Amino acid sequence: MELAEQARAVSSHAELVAFITALVADQQRDDTGFMNVDLGSFLEAMGGWLADADGFYQNQGEQLAQQSPWRLMADALMAARTYE
Repeated sequence: MELAEQARAVSSHAELVAFITALVADQQRDDTGFMNVDLGSFLEAMGGWLADADGFYQNQGEQLAQQSPWRLMADALMAARTYE
């Protein structure tokens, strides 16, 4: 399963752990998909994305309040790779 698809499918603690494991493996294999490669920029991007998450879900035809916290975390981690 593609990393983005895996993030969207996260709905439990175990699935989030599996997603994080896949995210780390992806970064170690080839970090070209990561604009925010140092911890500071990654966390800054993650915070920025979380602040804008409501708009992200609206653009997807979804609502932030309806997302499981596990998926929200997976989406935030996924977005932090490239969010500016």
